[in-house]
Amino acid sequence: MAHAPAPRAVLTDFGGVLTTSVIDAFRAFSQEISGDPGFATGLFRDDDEAARLLVEHECGRMAEREFEAGIVARMRHHGVDPGAQGFVRGLQSRLRPDTAMLDAMRGLRARGVPVAIVSNSLGDDCYRGYDLAELADVVVASGEVGVRKPARRMYTIACERLGVAPEDTVMIDDLQQNLDGAARLGIRGLLHSDGAETVRVLDGWFSPAQSRGLRQVTL
Repeated sequence: MAHAPAPRAVLTDFGGVLTTSVIDAFRAFSQEISGDPGFATGLFRDDDEAARLLVEHECGRMAEREFEAGIVARMRHHGVDPGAQGFVRGLQSRLRPDTAMLDAMRGLRARGVPVAIVSNSLGDDCYRGYDLAELADVVVASGEVGVRKPARRMYTIACERLGVAPEDTVMIDDLQQNLDGAARLGIRGLLHSDGAETVRVLDGWFSPAQSRGLRQVTL
């Protein structure tokens, strides 16, 4: 059986791929405020109002201040108070840059590989401290385009802005549901759980020799 050709462009999630694990951050934050590491994920899974607030905020229809107030109210309804840190800041404070993955994105661009960040944005300044223009040719943030992963439109916008066909791209994400959304357009998926392994796979696809001749996207 013939092997599928290597991809020519990369779409990558932000939180949980270019940063440390969002899942771990959720669990640590939940453990601290409630004693239950599954509290926050359960809140968005089981509380319809909390889930609605998250969708509205990530799609850019609700500012962080209103989202924060609503989520804290839902948390208190379930007997949990996040304290002065609140929800958004409490979660963001537990995320750190993943230097290996950041270096990998810089390396891909240096080889002429088109790169897009495709991210569900949480918080009005969740990308503060990161030079996104250095890391990617384009950034598709849910709060700016009005849809969120795993909606196919997110990936379509990214491919259109990069000028690449979906079947020529790979999507890196730490959530399988987001890769499933990309797969509906023919985008292959790379489930991220370990930076070293993700970098190894990317190096296999985008070695300097293989990347030679790829178009560098000019914005």
